[in-house]
Amino acid sequence: MKHEIQLIVNGETRSLTVESQQTLLEALREDLGLTGVKHGCSTGECGACSVLLNGEVVNSCMVLAVEAADAEILTAEGLATDEGLHPLQKSFIDHHGVQCGYCASGMLISAKALLNRTSRPHEEEIREALVGNLCRCGAYADIIKSIQVASRARR
Repeated sequence: MKHEIQLIVNGETRSLTVESQQTLLEALREDLGLTGVKHGCSTGECGACSVLLNGEVVNSCMVLAVEAADAEILTAEGLATDEGLHPLQKSFIDHHGVQCGYCASGMLISAKALLNRTSRPHEEEIREALVGNLCRCGAYADIIKSIQVASRARR
């Protein structure tokens, strides 16, 4: 069955026709071309598909697109503005928080949610915020440093 839905993605209202069983991940990647949302495990374990859904981190592979109708969604692509990269994105680049890049979008989204709640998180808070994101390269130390530096740059 097909459904007409609207999503507010990265600040822009988008209309889509989706199947009942289509995930938010599939809608974002395939219908809207937002390939920063990665397809990793399809079981909600890796965090590569993380997005902010109404301000909360969700694994988009575990949410049906119809469940997200009328919701606000932020993807890693939506972090940058016309003025340039978000401080998190810049810090990930400058401090080697990105290696292969596969986990980076999910890590950025989880970090953004953390910084929305806590302006200057401690290392343990950062580790806790990233618990649902797996980095196959093992770049955790650089990812944590990148988030710490970005949190200081925001002040």
